[in-house]
Amino acid sequence: MTSSTRAEWLIPTGLIMLTIVPMAGGVFRLADLAGGEVTPENARFFAAPLPVVVHIFSAVLYCLLGAFQFAPRFRRRRPGRHRALGRFLVPCGLAMGLSGLWMTLFYARPEGDGDLLAAFRLVFGSAMVLSFVLGVAAIRRRNVARHRAWMIRGYAIAQGAGTQAVVTLFWILLVGDADGVTRTLLLGAGWVINVAVAEWIIRRRPTRRARTSAGPAVASAGGVAAQ
Repeated sequence: MTSSTRAEWLIPTGLIMLTIVPMAGGVFRLADLAGGEVTPENARFFAAPLPVVVHIFSAVLYCLLGAFQFAPRFRRRRPGRHRALGRFLVPCGLAMGLSGLWMTLFYARPEGDGDLLAAFRLVFGSAMVLSFVLGVAAIRRRNVARHRAWMIRGYAIAQGAGTQAVVTLFWILLVGDADGVTRTLLLGAGWVINVAVAEWIIRRRPTRRARTSAGPAVASAGGVAAQ
């Protein structure tokens, strides 16, 4: 594997690593549902297990497999597989978002989850679902640039749990325990950071393309002027 190939896989690898912590939490939750005891903290999941099971499976599949869509070589050399994987991932992303919205609206809130956190979950969950819908609508119109932009936004929101784990860990190491409003704001910061990075990536790409395509033209014009 060449150095350029390794560099191209840094982003997918980082995204997969970001998925590990929430994936471990999901595995623990499924194991708890399969053979654990009902407690006040998990009673809502035992009362209606389907939404949380759908959410965990769809989130893990979407975040893990979706990371490969960010490998440029994979998209260029295997466009058929890129499209096939996208057709599988969109339903996973929609299932993840819709199940998350359902849980926010209908599950009993655990202690410490207030109205602000519920509002964050509803806003970002709805934005994620809308991003997938708009991304599919864009590619059906063959607007590749807009499709990529909306899918990047949707994936960024979907990876919120991974960034939240990192942000919260740093806070605990530097400051101490996070609870109440502090915990809510840290969770919100995870989504905001991801969305900000996504917007930076989206706005950075056209500029780079424009500079690359404009380079030869500017050079030619300069040559004619010199003559």
